[in-house]
Amino acid sequence: MKYLLLINADAVDEAGKPPACTPADWMAYDKEVKEAGIFVSGESLADLVTATTVRVDAGGKRTVTDGPFAETREVLGGFYVIDVPDLDAALDWAARCPGARDGSITVRPVADF
Repeated sequence: MKYLLLINADAVDEAGKPPACTPADWMAYDKEVKEAGIFVSGESLADLVTATTVRVDAGGKRTVTDGPFAETREVLGGFYVIDVPDLDAALDWAARCPGARDGSITVRPVADF
């Protein structure tokens, strides 16, 4: 079954410092997922300052703004889609993800239509 691991990274820690995960941590996890044969897809997202938000009101008028710039400590950093036997396996891989140390990983099954 396919699962989405949505990486929500802390922008800064409680002391105002950047996350402790290093590029080497991410490269090692990426390698581990691929070598396990469960990797389906995944991407790291560009910095939050490059984001643009689109909203459409009830009348169909489109509004485009820079952002999002919500008051939050976590930002969407990227994702993995993995193919594992069950939720327990997906949760195990989520716990291994470096982003789980500096933020959180949301695990959701991918709908199969």
